[in-house]
Amino acid sequence: MGSEQRSARNFFAGLALDRSASWRRHAGRGEIDLDPGHALCFFISERGEILLAQDHGLVTAASTEELTVDAERRLALGTVEGRVILALVVDDSGRDRCITEQRHWVDLRLAAQSLPVAEAGYAAYARALVHWHQRHRYCGRCGAPTRIEDGGHRRRCTQDACAMEQFPRLDPAIIVLVEHQGRVLLGRQPSWPPRRYSVLAGFVEPGESLEDALRREVLEESGVQVVECDYHSSQPWPFPASLMLGFTARAEADALSYGDELEHAAWFSADELRDAVQAGAIRLPPPLSLSARLLEDWYRERCGRDSAEILPSGDRWG
Repeated sequence: MGSEQRSARNFFAGLALDRSASWRRHAGRGEIDLDPGHALCFFISERGEILLAQDHGLVTAASTEELTVDAERRLALGTVEGRVILALVVDDSGRDRCITEQRHWVDLRLAAQSLPVAEAGYAAYARALVHWHQRHRYCGRCGAPTRIEDGGHRRRCTQDACAMEQFPRLDPAIIVLVEHQGRVLLGRQPSWPPRRYSVLAGFVEPGESLEDALRREVLEESGVQVVECDYHSSQPWPFPASLMLGFTARAEADALSYGDELEHAAWFSADELRDAVQAGAIRLPPPLSLSARLLEDWYRERCGRDSAEILPSGDRWG
């Protein structure tokens, strides 16, 4: 299996969206057909929550009146076979008015596990845009207000003498499964839920390649020296605005020296990992994350058994 196929198995990835620049310009000028009977127009709060119906599906706009919102509140995500995908942003003043017995706001981490695959991806896409817009309402060069353009994919300074353009940004982060002689390295951060362990991760710094960042993060967090690594897959991760770049790596030795970032770290063979999970000694990441995918693939390759032995249930990708 190639990296493209591996990435398509990750939550929020593999969306069949037409994101063409031409369509975005038309969307930003209000020149697209927004028939609520055909378009998929869902609601997201400024806090990044998704409005869900009682059956855990997306609440969608049912009338043209709900679509007549200011451009700052309308994010045009793209089209799928001609169907417009739109996110309508609800500010804090209107958030509570959306709540009824039949619909409520849900954090994306929870909502994504009950939504259809594509809809979870649309919601993640919108959440990343919402986060970016909230932090770029003013020009970083002259301080003047900025305005939204291209259906939510650009902001421009309103000061004519400046007119600086800004585009959505992501924070690249590596996430790596490190192995030494058939055992996987797992660590635990103090802020995580009790007994939660995962593979190591960290942000890429200016001037670093992905491989440089991987070696630095693993060494800083665990004291382990990586001698080789390979790309696995990627995942959009809008918590708040990351792109996770997954790798597998081989360690030179298994001596550990972890500091402030990790509360504990340890090596596990496939059997040791299964026994620790089944005994309740450790808990692995939920299927939402790329860390779970890395562990799933490693476990199957090392012992040939079903990863359901170690990972939480509910992974619709198998």
